Amino acid sequence: MTAAVAAPPLLQLSGAIFTSDASGVPVNLNHYADKRDVYLNGGPGINAPADAAGLPPGVYAFQVTSPSGKVLLSDDPVECRRVTIGDNGLFKDVLPSGACGHVTGIDGEHGGITVQLYPYEDTPNPGGVYKAWLTPYDALDCKAPGNKNCFVPGNSKTDNYKVKATSIVEIDTRFHRDGALVDGLAATWTDTLGASNVKYSEYAPSRLAFHEAHVEAVEEGIHEITIANQDGCTIGSVQTPGGTFVKPLKGRVSVSVNVRSIASDKTYFVDVYCT
Repeated sequence: MTAAVAAPPLLQLSGAIFTSDASGVPVNLNHYADKRDVYLNGGPGINAPADAAGLPPGVYAFQVTSPSGKVLLSDDPVECRRVTIGDNGLFKDVLPSGACGHVTGIDGEHGGITVQLYPYEDTPNPGGVYKAWLTPYDALDCKAPGNKNCFVPGNSKTDNYKVKATSIVEIDTRFHRDGALVDGLAATWTDTLGASNVKYSEYAPSRLAFHEAHVEAVEEGIHEITIANQDGCTIGSVQTPGGTFVKPLKGRVSVSVNVRSIASDKTYFVDVYCT
């Protein structure tokens, strides 16, 4: 398996999104019993700095699709799927959506709100995988090459989740330093469409994260995991899921992960050795 550098997002969006329940505690849930249980928030993760996952302020749109992005599952018009990001990078309100705005909850971990993704249709994916998207509303572009229902992958944050599914297919990035696994470090996941999100290493057994930056419910295809030098980790080398060691170039490594099947449990490990 070889290292590759993923194309940067067109808007260079900072921050991350996470799926959660209405309470926002904890963030980054990925398995749900019912579609109505799934809410979106802006994090950040448990071990991330308080402002680490802040999205730029403004009005954003969200959607739910099949993992490929080809099938729009959201039932209502995009004008009803808008949320405001405040100056602190957290979800603030759904006022731009007016009377058709989605149900909200209170993010009990970081403040702000959570936004229910429902209503949306069942996924056609046999593994029960859904993809949630968030993009600046003004950046919707129905004529852009590769757009998915006017959402441009390079301008978007995405997060995958499962409903009523049992198989576990995941990409886990582990940070090693002085013989121990380190929490609170960031890895950027770029999905098969070119949309990205940031995950932080954490210890959360209930969410299948064991000192890992955890990407759950990945779809089939080629994903990228990108790691850069950061406080707490100067990269010495990165081991790919195939066992190849890659040295950083200008403090950065990007690794391709080819997910061939989601029919049975599989974990792809990316191991980062910090100096």
